[in-house]
This record gives sequence, structure tokens and C-alpha cells, in this order.
Amino acid sequence: MGAVAYLTYAERKVIGYIQVRIGPNRVGPLGLLQPIADAVKLLTKELIIPSGASKVLFVLAPVISIVAALAAWAVVPFGPETILADIDAGLLYILALTSMGVYGVIVAGWASNSKYAFIGAMRSAAQIVAYEIAMGFALIGVLMLSGSLSLLDIVNAQQGDWGLFSWNLIPLLPLFVVYFISGVAETNRAPFDVAEGESEIVAGFHVEYSGMTFAIFFLAEYANMILVSALSTCLFLGGWLSPIPGVPSGWPWLFAKMGFLLFCFLWFRATFPRYRYDQIMRLGWKVFIPVTLVWILVVGAWKLSPWWLW
Repeated sequence: MGAVAYLTYAERKVIGYIQVRIGPNRVGPLGLLQPIADAVKLLTKELIIPSGASKVLFVLAPVISIVAALAAWAVVPFGPETILADIDAGLLYILALTSMGVYGVIVAGWASNSKYAFIGAMRSAAQIVAYEIAMGFALIGVLMLSGSLSLLDIVNAQQGDWGLFSWNLIPLLPLFVVYFISGVAETNRAPFDVAEGESEIVAGFHVEYSGMTFAIFFLAEYANMILVSALSTCLFLGGWLSPIPGVPSGWPWLFAKMGFLLFCFLWFRATFPRYRYDQIMRLGWKVFIPVTLVWILVVGAWKLSPWWLW
């Protein structure tokens, strides 16, 4: 949770520098206590439940979002022996839990008894369905190469004498691009943040939330960003494996790769304008899904050919 909180600080600093600003620099040295100040502010704010809202579901919705985001970390390996639960169906577990997050959004939109919240929830549901399919097809390519659903086995399968050329990134580059961009869309981050489009529907599905319930939705979004970066690293970038032959592998490599992907999340937000809703749907259904299907066929044919190197 501390990493999630300080990701908000990193985001404000990175976007500040991109926009030729300084970012947080008043609370503590270099503004390092800004996330703590934000947490105290949200904790002391009143939790207001709208009079027409379904009170139990209204409070339950952010809990569903944060639990789904944190429970998925159980199968993410940080090293050869550092994993909470090495289950054989790790990929299926990840797919199931990442799909659970949308239920928190839908319940929040419906329980708020607000038109803006409901529109945001419906947008999010349709968007996540479209991009979840593309992510699932991208994972099929990983499964074809590694022959296992365990994330630990997937990382170990990328070990070789060629360093980064042994990783899944090389033969599955289009699937990596689709998976990562779909992950950005699944987390409702810019430029795919139509579910909370401020210029159209105020704040989307969490428009009625305040205080700690709003903070939990906020934390769930950033926890999902870190999760998508960790999964992309393990599935395509070799996890904790060193990119340079002869250089020892270890968890610093994992965190360095995750840090780069998290920077991409922040860079996208500072750089790209928001897509229109129809453009997001077209990208998911008419571009990403066909690309993943075609590349699965290419990988299958290539793997059966005598020129297969991996």
C-alpha cells in the first residue's frame, strides 16, 4: 500500500517535469510527505452516502475493487523462491481476479443512484469486456511458448544464454504491445479514461464518493497499474532475469523493468488526449483482437517449423 501511495507522488512529479513544472515540493523534503498529507486529508473527510443510494452496495463497491487488485499478487513471483502461492493455474487465477475489478465499478455506478455514475459504470463494463478478450488471447501466445500456466514456470522458460533475446518479448512482440495497452485500458487510465471523463460525466462511476471510499477506488487504480506492470514483466520481459548474459539475475531487475512500464503509464497520461468512446471500442474489437488471433496462428506455425529457435 505504501508503494501505491508513493506512485501518486511519482505521477505528479513525472507529469510536472513533462509539463515543465516542479510538482509537489512543499510537504516535507522534496515533497516526499505529500502522499501522507493526502491520506490524512481523505481520512478526516466525512463519508457521505446519497439519500437514494443502496447503502450496503455503495460501501461494498470500493472493497471489491481493492480486494481484487491486491489478491492477484499472491501468484506474482519476485524471485526463484520468492512467491506467496505457486499454483499451477496462475494465469487463470490472474484472469479471473482482474475481471472481478469491473464488478466493483458496476456496483458503484448502480448503487450511487446517479445518472453520471451509471453511465460511467456501463462504459467501463463494455471497455473491460473488449480488452479482457484481447488480453486473454495475448496470454495464449505465452502459454504456447512456455507450456505452463504457472508464472514461475513462465519466467524460468525465458532463461537462456542469449539474455534478453531469450525472453518472450522477441517472438511475441505484437502480443506484448496488445497486452500492455489493454492493461492501460483495463485500469481506466489515460487515454482510455472515458469511464471517468471529467468533461462529459463529471467523474464517472465514483462521482458520489468522498473521503476514504473515494481513496480506496483511487488506491485500487494505482494497485492495478503496478499489477499490470509486474505481470507484463513476468510474462514478456523475463521477470527477475538479467537482460545481459553473465550478469547475475535478481529482484532488482524485476523492479527496474516494472519501473519502466510504470513510467510509460505516467507518460501516456501526460502526452495523449482521451479517446472518444467509439474509438476505444473500435481499437479493442477491430484491431487488438484480430492482431492477437493472427499472431497466435503465426507462432503456432513457426513453432512447428524447423526454423523455431526458442
